[in-house]
Amino acid sequence: MRILGLDFGDKTVGVAVSDMMGWTAQGVETIHRKEPENLKASIKRVIEIVDEYKVEKIVLGLPKNMNNTLGPRAEKTQNFKKRLEKELDIQIILWDERLSTMAARRSLLEADISRKKQKKVIDKMAAVYILQGYLDSI
Repeated sequence: MRILGLDFGDKTVGVAVSDMMGWTAQGVETIHRKEPENLKASIKRVIEIVDEYKVEKIVLGLPKNMNNTLGPRAEKTQNFKKRLEKELDIQIILWDERLSTMAARRSLLEADISRKKQKKVIDKMAAVYILQGYLDSI
């Protein structure tokens, strides 16, 4: 069973997918969002990826505050989840994504990736961290 991991942001959506056994997460792509309030194109691309990889479940990163409260970013993420649920008939799990982007950035710095190149892959890497965290928990 393949599981999709998503890191939803104002300008991008990082995408990762599990292997067939559900053991490891691999980055797939970063969906660039031209209009932050318009979700149609992002949802369309997520649906294409779900079909392409035959995904059976989605793990969507929920950006909680460090004190475990939910702020405006979390509300936007929950709205994105609701919109996805209208279009897809698969389970969508919200997963605490605190520090996932920081962990991805640290990994890229340790790999000596330039800041310019980091910008291109950071959201995809954050999606990998989100999905891998979920996979490790199950």
